[in-house]
Amino acid sequence: MTSQSIQSGTAPSSDQIRRAPKVLLHDHLDGGLRPGTVVDLARDGGYGQLPETEADKLGVWFREAADSGSLERYLETFSHTVGVMQTRAALVRVARECAEDLAEDGVVYAEVRYAPEQHLDGGLSLEEVVEAVNEGFREGERTARDNGHRIRVGALLTAMRHAARSLEIAELANRYRDQGVVGFDIAGAEAGFPPTRHLDAFEYLKRENNHFTIHAGEAFGLPSIWQALQWCGADRLGHGVRIIDDIEVAADGSVKLGRLASYVRDKRIPLELCPSSNLQTGAAASYAEHPIGLLRRLHFRATVNTDNRLMSGTSMSREFEHLVDAFGYTLDDLQWFSVNAMKSAFIPFDERLAMINDVIKPGYAELKSEWLFQQTASTRGSVVAED
Repeated sequence: MTSQSIQSGTAPSSDQIRRAPKVLLHDHLDGGLRPGTVVDLARDGGYGQLPETEADKLGVWFREAADSGSLERYLETFSHTVGVMQTRAALVRVARECAEDLAEDGVVYAEVRYAPEQHLDGGLSLEEVVEAVNEGFREGERTARDNGHRIRVGALLTAMRHAARSLEIAELANRYRDQGVVGFDIAGAEAGFPPTRHLDAFEYLKRENNHFTIHAGEAFGLPSIWQALQWCGADRLGHGVRIIDDIEVAADGSVKLGRLASYVRDKRIPLELCPSSNLQTGAAASYAEHPIGLLRRLHFRATVNTDNRLMSGTSMSREFEHLVDAFGYTLDDLQWFSVNAMKSAFIPFDERLAMINDVIKPGYAELKSEWLFQQTASTRGSVVAED
């Protein structure tokens, strides 16, 4: 039996999960603020609509308000975070702290999304919003490096699917594509706002050879996924968890994929799965029942993500911990998810490959080897005790 096979059967500890190099593709900037920062920014900016003014109580409020089983109710919590993110200083701080928090949690690469059009109430232009967030991400990367962590953060510019500015935001994403913006997205309530409403933006991005993901298959089902792929041409699916509706599992455990599910798997279309968020919005009943278990077993291009760290009270480490508990995943599984995510990132191929070969795989190899030294120390201790 090889050392790898021995380690493969071992559940990683919480400390190992935290130290493991992780990749995050689906994280909302306005969904990941520190509760204390929300309180500070509200006080400094004169925002008086917070339901709680003590950081700990506010954090609890966000989690409880989001834990409703309704995507629409879940989205209401963002009125407060967006409300305090209306100045350049606020955006820089939030972006900086986002990079710092992710790096502290072991994330080595992240794509963080936000909607520039939601941060104009204080008089900023779209360009000023993007430049402030980019500045914050770079500051956060430097601070993380000074603290002994490494992270690279790319921005995804999001257009709201109920609004009519998607082409404008797509053009903005294209102008800043060499300045920290790696792609485009549409977000917001799916029902009644199909992605095909924004075809002009997606056609523009395809002509410009740019990347985009689409929120699809979360609160709405297979038609949303089909439109995102076959009409709009999405590179990735934001959530995409409802692809499970096109998979039949028989009583004997045999599996039959429908044509859409087969297409998604065959084409290696990345699924930006967000387990904790999916439980809150009713897309899954429990971690053990989350479709990620079956999708991983069937070798879909599944990735693990946080969605909104504040509202879900989560982190990448916590998401992995839940999956380890639910499915018995090992470090090999966590590496599989991390490599999947890095393969699916919107940065150049050579940079993705370097991250996989020089950062992710060596990081997991080091964690997998720890049992050797622990076993050696244990053996030495027993020998000394016998003497």
